[in-house]
Amino acid sequence: MLEDTLHQGSVEVLWRDNVFVERLWRSVKCEEVYLRGYDSVSEARASIGRYLDFYNGRRPHSSLDGATPDQAYFTTLPLRLAA
Repeated sequence: MLEDTLHQGSVEVLWRDNVFVERLWRSVKCEEVYLRGYDSVSEARASIGRYLDFYNGRRPHSSLDGATPDQAYFTTLPLRLAA
């Protein structure tokens, strides 16, 4: 029974993680790939790399209250002083 619970929990985590990846790739496809006609693989790699820099650094995300992923994850939190 414990094995079933552990396995079930790991599947749930994988499913949840997959939602975020699917959302990212939908954005990459709709906002970058489908709008461009790449002439080569190297051009596609460079352009998608620039898009991912934009996605993480300048594109606001509603799920982060309008912040970018870089702002949400790399902004230092204020230090709490010990009482």
